[in-house]
Amino acid sequence: MAENKNLPDEELDEEGIIELIDDEDNIIKFRLLDVCEYKGEKYALLLAAEPNDAVAEDEVAIFRYKEEEQMLEPIEDEALLEEVFEFYQNEDDIDEE
Repeated sequence: MAENKNLPDEELDEEGIIELIDDEDNIIKFRLLDVCEYKGEKYALLLAAEPNDAVAEDEVAIFRYKEEEQMLEPIEDEALLEEVFEFYQNEDDIDEE
């Protein structure tokens, strides 16, 4: 990956992989898809980097990116997740035109 999409370099390994720990202390590896800004907050869109039980291979995981703390915060609000993903898709469609 040529750029880090505004995530700090220390969060990404040399292959652009982010390792997160789930509630059961399992390490889940993600590949950064993009970072977008929606309603004044940044969101990281991640794809599973390897097969796992927590996230389907084609599922996009979305986390709120807290820039000051340099952390990814899980989002529990399903409506917000849908809004952010829809915004990302529409933004991506505009970029392709």
